[in-house]
Amino acid sequence: MKPFGQLNKFLGKLPVNLAVILLCVFWIVPTLGLFVTSFRSSEDVRTTGWWTVFSPVKIDEYSSEETIKHAQDPFWTRLTLRNYADALVGYKGTQDYLTDCEQQNPSALMKFKCTWTDIFNPEGMGSAVLNTLAVAIPATLLPILIATFAAYAFAWMDFKGRQWIFALLVGLQIIPLQMTLVPIARLYVSLGMQGTFIGIWLFHTGFGLPYAIYLLRNFLGSLPREIFESVYLDGANHFTAFWHIVLPLTKPAIASLAIFQFLWVWNDFLVAKIFLSNKPVLTVQITNLIDPRGGNWHIMTGAAFLSFIIPMVVFFIFQKQFVRGLLAGSVKG
Repeated sequence: MKPFGQLNKFLGKLPVNLAVILLCVFWIVPTLGLFVTSFRSSEDVRTTGWWTVFSPVKIDEYSSEETIKHAQDPFWTRLTLRNYADALVGYKGTQDYLTDCEQQNPSALMKFKCTWTDIFNPEGMGSAVLNTLAVAIPATLLPILIATFAAYAFAWMDFKGRQWIFALLVGLQIIPLQMTLVPIARLYVSLGMQGTFIGIWLFHTGFGLPYAIYLLRNFLGSLPREIFESVYLDGANHFTAFWHIVLPLTKPAIASLAIFQFLWVWNDFLVAKIFLSNKPVLTVQITNLIDPRGGNWHIMTGAAFLSFIIPMVVFFIFQKQFVRGLLAGSVKG
C-alpha cells in the first residue's frame, strides 16, 4: 500500500505543480525574449525573432562576406551592448551612439560630447534614474514616518472616535487616485508646486498613508498588552514606549512597508507624468525614447532592464520581508 500511497500523493499535487510550472513558463519566456532582444542590433530586431539568436546563421548566395565570416561564431558574439548605451544617454540617431561617436558624426551628435557626461543627458535613462531616486526615497520615508506614529496612536492610545477614524482610513484605500488628479493639479498650479519634487512627494505620501497606517496598526495591535502595561506602570510616557518598545519590535513590518511603498513609487507612471513631466522619471523616460513614427523601439528593451535593476536588487535582498509584510497586514488588531 505504501507505493500506492506515494502515487496518490504525487497525483494529488500534480495539478498544483503543473499550474506552478505553467505560470513560470508564461512569465519566464517573455522575459527571456525581452532580455535577449536587448542585446541584439536594431537590424536583427527588425528582421528576425529573438529565438533565432541561438540558431546558426543561414548562408545563401546573397550573404555578405562579413556574414559568411561570422557564420560559425558562437551566438554570444552576435550580441551587443549598444542598445543599453543608446538608452542610457537617450540617443535617437540613425545608427547608434557608440558607432556615431567612433565615426565622429557631427549631424547626429549635436547634443552629445562622446564622454561620460552624456550619461546625464536630460533625455537619457541616466538622468531619469537620478530623478526616480529623488522621488522614490522621500516618498517612501515620509509616509512610513507619519504612519508609524499614527499606527501607535490607533493601537494603544484611547481617544474619542478612534475606531470610526480608523474605519475611515481603511475606506480611503478604495478611492482611485485618478479621481483626485485634476483637483490636486489645479491646487498645485495655484500654489506654485506643479512640476516640483515636493508636490509629488506629498501626493505619494497622502495616497500611501491609508495602507501604511492599516498595516502597521494591525501589527502593533497584535503585540502583547502586558509589555505596554508594564512600561506605563514604570512611569514611561507614550513617546518613551514608542521609541524603546514599538520601533524595535516593528522593524519587520516597517521594512516590508518600505519595500512595498518604494516599488509602488518606482513603478509609477501616471502621477509622475502629470506632476513631474519636466523632470521625467524612468517610467516616463522609457516612453520618450520611442520615435514619433514608432521607431527606435528596440532601445526600449535595454531601457526596460535598466529601469528594474534597482527594484530587482531590493527584492532579492529583502524578499523575506515581503512575506512578513503580507502576514503583518492580515493580523487582527
